[in-house]
Amino acid sequence: MKPLALGLSVLVAALFLASLATGPAHIGALDGLSALILGGDGPEPLVMREIRLPRALLGVMIGASLGLSGAALQGYLRNPLAEPGLIGVSGSAALGAVLAIHTGLAAATTLALPVAALAGAGTGVLLILLLAGPRGGSITLILAGIAISALAGALTSLVLNLSPNPYAASEIVFWMMGSLADRSMTHVWLALPLMLAGGGALLTLGRGLDALTLGEDAAEAMGLRLAHLRLTLVLGTAAMVGAAVAVAGAIGFVGLVVPHLLRPLVGARPSRLLWASGLGGAAMVLAADIAVRLVLPERDLKLGVLTAIVGAPLFLHLIYKTRGGQA
Repeated sequence: MKPLALGLSVLVAALFLASLATGPAHIGALDGLSALILGGDGPEPLVMREIRLPRALLGVMIGASLGLSGAALQGYLRNPLAEPGLIGVSGSAALGAVLAIHTGLAAATTLALPVAALAGAGTGVLLILLLAGPRGGSITLILAGIAISALAGALTSLVLNLSPNPYAASEIVFWMMGSLADRSMTHVWLALPLMLAGGGALLTLGRGLDALTLGEDAAEAMGLRLAHLRLTLVLGTAAMVGAAVAVAGAIGFVGLVVPHLLRPLVGARPSRLLWASGLGGAAMVLAADIAVRLVLPERDLKLGVLTAIVGAPLFLHLIYKTRGGQA
């Protein structure tokens, strides 16, 4: 596994540097790194520290959060179609942000939108835990997540329908497409503690997820506490995904596709897939964010749109390969 870990780490580092060097301001790679490290006066340090660095950091953080969460959910549910939005946190976080835009709070202060999204994610995860109950199984968790997602989606549509003016509706729609543009270090510091806490919680589940590959009854016979594992999974996923949606909007397919791509390379072991998907998700989001700055830069192509355009055909191809292998 060391070659895979080394390869993914080098890929993420290379894409991070490429992200720092990419943008409408024509700053050379060496000049940009020098301005970032040494600082000084002039526009170059400002561009690098206030615009490009937060964007690159958020790309790593959000990609790792989505990839790790997707791998953890797929391991727990033993379903390769599971993805971070399945438990309803993405939808409830989006609803909180949409309400902040609709009520004008987002225009009043910069932090109102991400804080409202985090509040929505917190409300959503509380409802999921109440609906699933302390002894509910994986099916109950899925059904609770679907119910919360449907409710959040319906309420989001209602807010759009009742939007006071077309400008507010347009802002809501564009935010929901997902983007890392115009983010600052404030967004980084807001999301980082939640992502670190959630990621640390999910990475402790490796042995439990490996045991679950034998089935829930066998895992319990081995001493695994399924209720504790599920609670850790839900809270960790909620913290990471809620923070990601709060600062960047909805970015789909990362948590679904990345574990699929990397699963054959780790021997299909959930514990190994966790860290691999975190690195792979970071690489995918960084690459996609670089692409949106190079493809139609004057039209502000949204990151979530690009990940969906690339991720959906790739996922269909993976399904086709899986069907062929089963045949």
